[in-house]
Amino acid sequence: MYVRPLHRTADDSAQAPYTLFDVVPYSRTIGAEIRGVDLSAKIDPQLQAELHRCLLEWKVIFFRDQRLDSRAHRDMASLWGKPEVHPFLPKADHPEVVLLQRGEHDIPVENVWHSDVSFMKAPAMGSILKAVQVPQTGGDTLWADMAVAYDGLSDAVKERVEGKMAVHRHQFGRGLAPEEKAKKDRENPPQEHPVVRTHPETGQKLIYVNKVFTSHILGMDRDESDELLEILMREATHPEYQCRFHWEPGSVAFWDNRATQHYACGDYYPDPRTMQRVTITGDVPF
Repeated sequence: MYVRPLHRTADDSAQAPYTLFDVVPYSRTIGAEIRGVDLSAKIDPQLQAELHRCLLEWKVIFFRDQRLDSRAHRDMASLWGKPEVHPFLPKADHPEVVLLQRGEHDIPVENVWHSDVSFMKAPAMGSILKAVQVPQTGGDTLWADMAVAYDGLSDAVKERVEGKMAVHRHQFGRGLAPEEKAKKDRENPPQEHPVVRTHPETGQKLIYVNKVFTSHILGMDRDESDELLEILMREATHPEYQCRFHWEPGSVAFWDNRATQHYACGDYYPDPRTMQRVTITGDVPF
């Protein structure tokens, strides 16, 4: 399938320059490294506003060599909203800080394109992920831009998805006792979200279905739903729409969960990999 060439437009280049840090783009549309910011220091309103503008522009922003303990990690996230307590994943030393740990007895399972917690009524606005221990090789994470993915759809497909809703279900609970899993299922029922959501701040249209949590599109038989989901998910993962980040200890990534999907490469087994994540409460997609 042909993918149109991507470029920065005149409107993109006309944005006000960043004055408090340097920005090093990773691709034409998504991903930029921020240099000159210490996340463990106080983030004043002016810096927070400029970081937020950069997040909206690049959708995922990266920081190197950060000394961010769990409390500072949580406190940083709280500048953007209420940190969530994940209903399933293990926690670090604060309930809002999720521990993502893989070792020689764990096979990586995050190597599927997805948007965090889309099974919730109000999925996350964003996530902040910190590298604690990284493998000798591998373990990169990729992000894909769902705005340019939507723009890449044919007019015919855009017509088919207009106004459609999809069902999202959680995929957790394996290994729980039956009564505990039933309780978690009741607490986290399936949710319906637009197949194409509108970004509440930028107004961009975004593909909002993913391989992990999206079950089916409402108002279609299963075959038609599966076929359309496959088209959307394939469009969402073209390399031209992506950036890739190589982790080092102390690296931090902050992504706009409304506008991206991500994929954690599972190419490091049996090396250990330990990450900590704080997810920020979002709003109901529209």
